[in-house]
Amino acid sequence: MAAFLYRCPADGILEMRWPVGTAPSQVSCPSCAGDARRVYTAPLVSGGSRSARALIDRTERTRDEPEVVTSLPRGRAQRRTALNPAWQHLPRP
Repeated sequence: MAAFLYRCPADGILEMRWPVGTAPSQVSCPSCAGDARRVYTAPLVSGGSRSARALIDRTERTRDEPEVVTSLPRGRAQRRTALNPAWQHLPRP
């Protein structure tokens, strides 16, 4: 579902959600029942959750400013099991 903006002459801007490609050019205003015409704008790409947006921003920032790791993260060392039993005999770093 995508958010589309409509302008009602009496009530101003309305936001309606429709599946992509099915938004009508004119809808009925929910408060005054007048005709609201669709307003064409740039896509609303930042409508995701705050954590998803932070992840995207952090990923984009590492493109130009990579974070340098100087040590392993603290915590319990976990033993990794090999997916293929033949890999168990390979040297590990």
